[in-house]
Amino acid sequence: MSRKKETLTLSVPPGTKEQLEAIADRLDIRWGKNPSPSGLIAAIAQQAVEVGQPFRLTPLQVKALHQGFHDLIDTGHIEEAKSVLTLLIDKGELEAPLRQSLIQQISQPLEGWRIQIDQLIAQKQPFHLVYQNSQGELLEFTIRYAEVAFYERRYYLQSWCDQVNTKADLPELAHNRYLRLDRIQAIFPLSGEWRGRFDTVQVQLAFTGELVKAYEPKDGDIHDEVMDGVRRVTRAVINPFWLIREVRRYGADCVILSPAAVRDRFKQELLSMVEKYGS
Repeated sequence: MSRKKETLTLSVPPGTKEQLEAIADRLDIRWGKNPSPSGLIAAIAQQAVEVGQPFRLTPLQVKALHQGFHDLIDTGHIEEAKSVLTLLIDKGELEAPLRQSLIQQISQPLEGWRIQIDQLIAQKQPFHLVYQNSQGELLEFTIRYAEVAFYERRYYLQSWCDQVNTKADLPELAHNRYLRLDRIQAIFPLSGEWRGRFDTVQVQLAFTGELVKAYEPKDGDIHDEVMDGVRRVTRAVINPFWLIREVRRYGADCVILSPAAVRDRFKQELLSMVEKYGS
C-alpha cells in the first residue's frame, strides 16, 4: 500500500525550480534518477539538511582550532582532537596542503602519549621509545630522564637518551634530545636506572641597549649582573637550538660570548643568511 501524501502548491519566481533541482542534485535527493525539489522541501521540514548561509570557519578560527587540535593530541585527549579535526575538514576554508595533511592525519590512528609519559616520569621509570622524524625515518631511543616542555606552540619530550647524537655541536650535550609528542610511535617501559637530570653547558650572553633593562630572566639563568652598561647573563643550556632561536630575535642587542662552539654556530648561521640575501 502506498503512503498517503499531501499536496502543496507553491508560487515561485522564474528559475527557482531549477535552483531547487540543483540543490537537490548536490544533496543527492532524488525521485528515481532525477533531482527532487519535493524531496528537498520535505528534507528541510524534517531538519535533515541545513538551510540558509552555510557555516564556515574564518581563517582566525581555523588557526585557533588547528593549534587546539595539536594541544589536545599532546595532552592525550584523543577523541576531542578527532572532533576538532573533523570540524576543520568539514567547515574550514583550507588551503590544499593543509587540507590534505589533515585528511591524512584523520585517516591514521591518533595516539596520545602524554598520559603514559607523565606516569613514567612520575614513577622515575626508564622507557624505550619509537619515533618518526621529519624525514619519515623510524628511530629508537632509550630514555633515562625526561620532562615535557612547551616551545613555540608545541609540546616536546625533552629527554636524556642512551643513544648519542653524533651530529651534536657540543659533545657534552650529545645525549640530550627534543622529540615532538605527536611523532611518537610507541613506548615500552624498561627496568634500570632513572638518571634524574640533563647534561648542560653554561652559555654567557651579553645584553646591550634597551635589553639591559628589558631582558626577562629565563629558566636556567644562574648568574645575572650589570656592569659598565652591559648586562651579562649565564645560563645552563640543555640544547643550543632553542637558545639560538631566542638570541636571533634579540638582534644586535644580544651577543653570545661563550662557549666558542655555540658562538661559532650562531655566527655561521648569520653568515649563511647574509650570503643568501646577498646572492
